[in-house]
Amino acid sequence: MTQCDGVRQVLLVDDESEVRASIAQTLELEGFEVTSLSGAAAALEQLSYAWPGIVLSDLKMPQMDGLTFLSKVMEIDAEMPFVIVSAHGDIPMAVQAMRDGAYDFLEKTAYPEQLITVVRRAMDKRALVLENRTLRREMDAQGELERRIIGKSPPMEALRNLVSSLSETDVDILIYGETGTGKELVARCLHEFGLRKAEPFVALNCGALPENTIESELFGHEAGAFTGASKRRIGRIEYAKGGTLFLDEIESMPLSLQVKLLRILQERTIERMGSNEQIPVDIRVIAASKTDLLAASREGRFRDDLYYRLNIGHVNLPPMRTRCEDLLLLFGHFVGLAAQRYKKPILQIGTSVQEQLALHSWPGNVRELRNVADRYVLGMPLFPDQTPIAETELAQPLSTRMEQFEKQTICEELRRNQGQIIQTAEALKIPRKTLYLRMQKYGLDKKEFR
Repeated sequence: MTQCDGVRQVLLVDDESEVRASIAQTLELEGFEVTSLSGAAAALEQLSYAWPGIVLSDLKMPQMDGLTFLSKVMEIDAEMPFVIVSAHGDIPMAVQAMRDGAYDFLEKTAYPEQLITVVRRAMDKRALVLENRTLRREMDAQGELERRIIGKSPPMEALRNLVSSLSETDVDILIYGETGTGKELVARCLHEFGLRKAEPFVALNCGALPENTIESELFGHEAGAFTGASKRRIGRIEYAKGGTLFLDEIESMPLSLQVKLLRILQERTIERMGSNEQIPVDIRVIAASKTDLLAASREGRFRDDLYYRLNIGHVNLPPMRTRCEDLLLLFGHFVGLAAQRYKKPILQIGTSVQEQLALHSWPGNVRELRNVADRYVLGMPLFPDQTPIAETELAQPLSTRMEQFEKQTICEELRRNQGQIIQTAEALKIPRKTLYLRMQKYGLDKKEFR
């Protein structure tokens, strides 16, 4: 770690112009960026907790002396390197400044080499402090992501890494996933861990609104724009200004509105219905679909230009049946939440329950798993077509356990081989036909493991 890692700024404060000019020239010849000021009050306006630089300051100055200046800098950031440049007679004050938190001090008569050495050390310290803060923020964000996007399987580890990476950008994003895989959860994480987290997150389900109302919901309208429009209405896009607009089930959006949405994405302006006024909107758009939009565009059901405009950032959510390792972890998490919500005791998850969960194909994905956890806590059958199972009931027979193990093993090999059938069959030492039959039995599709 050296001062070359983004930290090269020096804020120099001294009321003597000749001293400022001499020190600034010495540092600038070494490649440092120097801002010279005659007073501490103006210097404080330049500083912040994330400022990538150090402070060099005289002690005896009018209006605000160096010790007062130091105390105010320490309030902004107690880890900001503050170097005292003092006259010989100010040594006692310089020692006091060191006790108050100053990084180091130099006499004004010091050789240039001494000045450069102290500044470089202070720069190294500042660079290390800022890097550690960045790492702590990333670790905190990753820990929070693990609490929000739950799972230890490789697909979920990859998903968290992708969400963490994309949240730091400001591109529009397209999320793919089957019903119940958590598309809105991922969209919220992209917003809440991103650059716009302090601004609104506005969600709209395009498939839940009638075609004659979705345009008004998106763009808003002026009074009198249509029958029943008695007053102005601000649309979801305008309301999301500065933040994120989440469009769920975008495949359901009428083609006529897709044209208008495309123009908004390109120009970042909207017109309310019944108005010709162009309103600028600074938004990030996250869209979600449960169908293949590229295939839909080829069939004329979705505009290909809108697909390519949205598909800058791409997130694919794995279905539950490909995450065998996460099943019990998620189920236990949902059981805890349900027990708290319904004020019920947390039940132990018996062997028979585990086996039933493992053998289910989970067409409703995580949403279905959460509902099953609710039913379990309430003492109801896990699945609607079953009879209640007593907690003391004996475990399922050996054949059922073997099916559970077989399904998990096939899932793991398919994932390890990225859905390649030949390699998976070779790894399992079974004919390809046998593998296909087993995959059909357990509702597995090779595409889901790529």
